[in-house]
Amino acid sequence: MQALILAGGKGTRLRPYTTVIPKPLMPVGDRPILEILLRQLQHFGFEDIVLAVGHQSHLIRAFFDDGSRLGLRIDYTIEEEPLGTAGPIAMVLDRMDDQFLVLNGDLLTTLNLGRLWQHHLDHGGAVTIGLYQRDVPIDFGVVESTADGCLVRYIEKPTYHFDVSMGVNVFTRARVAPFLTPGAHLDIPQLLSTMTAAGEVVRCYREDCYWLDIGRHEDYQTANEIFGSRQAEFLPGGAGT
Repeated sequence: MQALILAGGKGTRLRPYTTVIPKPLMPVGDRPILEILLRQLQHFGFEDIVLAVGHQSHLIRAFFDDGSRLGLRIDYTIEEEPLGTAGPIAMVLDRMDDQFLVLNGDLLTTLNLGRLWQHHLDHGGAVTIGLYQRDVPIDFGVVESTADGCLVRYIEKPTYHFDVSMGVNVFTRARVAPFLTPGAHLDIPQLLSTMTAAGEVVRCYREDCYWLDIGRHEDYQTANEIFGSRQAEFLPGGAGT
């Protein structure tokens, strides 16, 4: 099985840390967040990995090399200019299998990637999106009113629930190919919206798991705390060497 990891961002929200090292090499516990993802992929049977790199790519390539240390085959594609989250897919599409996984390189999750993959194969969508329920507490009383100013409902400090994209998706190559242009900037939300409007089936997958996007300083701190207390869940195959 094959996966493309998007690891080319500059990580501007995590500065000053990311002025020294690229975000995918930021340590969570005693290893880079990207290494945790790679070990998870290897555990679930993904052997061929393409890393889409850009900012400070030489450091990522020096650290992971060809992937043999992790029992993987790692290849690279270089973004000379930022292409968004879907643009790198177009650059490597001719190197991908009929089905392939695409995920962001800055995630901490216990998602069972094998079950997500099998769900995609079983249900036959053009794309399958991994979803996570995010709870958003509101620290104020929320008022709903009519257009002419009459109270409909008053809710004190509610918590709203939203399905958010985990940044983990399975693609069917032949069905995504017509919507991609090599070298063009494109984000995955735009790609999936265009595919849906054209009649392609984009399915969603939900699973009871932990997920965190490590994009902000507070998220990075949380990631280290969670990983420290639940390391075995994030490294189901063992810590490795």
